[in-house]
Amino acid sequence: MKTVTLSVVAREAVTRRALDAFSGTRRGAHISFASAELLWKVLTAKRWELLKAMTGGGSMTLREAARRVDRDVKAVHSDVHALLAAGVLRRNADGKIEFPFDAVHVDFMLKAA
Repeated sequence: MKTVTLSVVAREAVTRRALDAFSGTRRGAHISFASAELLWKVLTAKRWELLKAMTGGGSMTLREAARRVDRDVKAVHSDVHALLAAGVLRRNADGKIEFPFDAVHVDFMLKAA
């Protein structure tokens, strides 16, 4: 199973993960956000629903993604482009969209102010 971790981490942690990767240490797939607010701005309820529908689904057309969430293609189009811009989704060589993971783990901590 290919799992991605969505996390809220400081820039130093992202740099450390990158350095580990360059040295050959595997740490798994990560998509990091600078703050919880940014994570929730990118992953709105409708976009989270879209990710759930695409998880483990392979590459697909925009129309197929819209069909899976029973939404208008135009509305899904804007969500897909926001997720592409954030690096959450990607396009394959055929131009189809994909979320190439079978599972998602969300990891962040809320601390007292």
